[in-house]
Amino acid sequence: MNFEQSEDRRMLADTLRRYLAEQYDIAARNAVAYEAPFHAPARWGELAELGLLQALAPEDQGGFGGAGFDIATVFEELGRALCPEPVLPALMAQRLLAAAGADAEALLTGATHYAVAIGEPEAPWGLDGLTTTAGKSGDGWAVSGRKSVVYGGHVAETLLVAAQAEGKLALFAVAAGDAEVTGYGMIDGGGAAELFLDASPARLLLADATDALQDALDAGTLALCAEAVGAMDATRELLVDYLRTRKQFGRAIGSFQALQHRAVDLVTEIEQARSITVLAADALGGPEQSRRVSMAKNLIGRTAKLVAEEAIQMHGGIAMTWEAAVSHYAKRLVMIDHQLGDTDWHLARVMADLQAA
Repeated sequence: MNFEQSEDRRMLADTLRRYLAEQYDIAARNAVAYEAPFHAPARWGELAELGLLQALAPEDQGGFGGAGFDIATVFEELGRALCPEPVLPALMAQRLLAAAGADAEALLTGATHYAVAIGEPEAPWGLDGLTTTAGKSGDGWAVSGRKSVVYGGHVAETLLVAAQAEGKLALFAVAAGDAEVTGYGMIDGGGAAELFLDASPARLLLADATDALQDALDAGTLALCAEAVGAMDATRELLVDYLRTRKQFGRAIGSFQALQHRAVDLVTEIEQARSITVLAADALGGPEQSRRVSMAKNLIGRTAKLVAEEAIQMHGGIAMTWEAAVSHYAKRLVMIDHQLGDTDWHLARVMADLQAA
């Protein structure tokens, strides 16, 4: 396996890093991440012009990437900047539209926001136990049920909804205006929504969407792993800088051996997280995609929590303040574990897969 980025991906990463450093420093990020609409529409359009969304789709679908390593490259830079733009739902929606053979031009140009509505209050992460239903209504379909924590749903014009229809799990497109959408901000920045559907008119995209939905969930999970790696890298940089500059007893606290050892341990953990994310990216599109993605998410969840806790402890009380960037990185790292399946859920998924094999 080649761990080196291609020249195109290095250029993409460098472009995104420069842009995000200029436009999304921590003060600018916090100014938009915690207030409605929980992202910056102007920045969204600029990111689309840079080709961020096209990097998530292959050439035959209007993009220039779409592989696991392209997704990892984009989301690692987003994580490094704590960018709150709704790129995760765009990625998942793109893969679903591609599976349905639907036109995704409006998505890839950033002209239309999409959100993917899969999880429900009693089935938040996987495809088992979904109770939202769809039935024929005249010449079309009507969807009823509730979807929970729909990332990007607060700004979406089109909602891609998973629902039970005629004995199969199907995929429908619902206009946001035809559903009750309750948007809100998340504790770590960015936005989501609760979606209430009461015989909402819908367009059938896929009659049997199980495989496509699982692929979208796997791709989204890989993206979160890469985002966490970027956020952990940035947290490490903040920590090392603090250890070098904060003084006690006339010495930089980074000169104390106990703190040096703890910092080195974090570097080791972050590199292990990076390696398993590379493994998952390499597996995307292959037969072991779901297993490796779950393996990565399990390790990422545990490592991200450790990095957040250690960074806060070694920073001391200042790390609990709003003004300290490390506090926002810590929140995001902890909350990533609760998106698209936590460590325990993904561990159980890996064990079930191994037992079945």
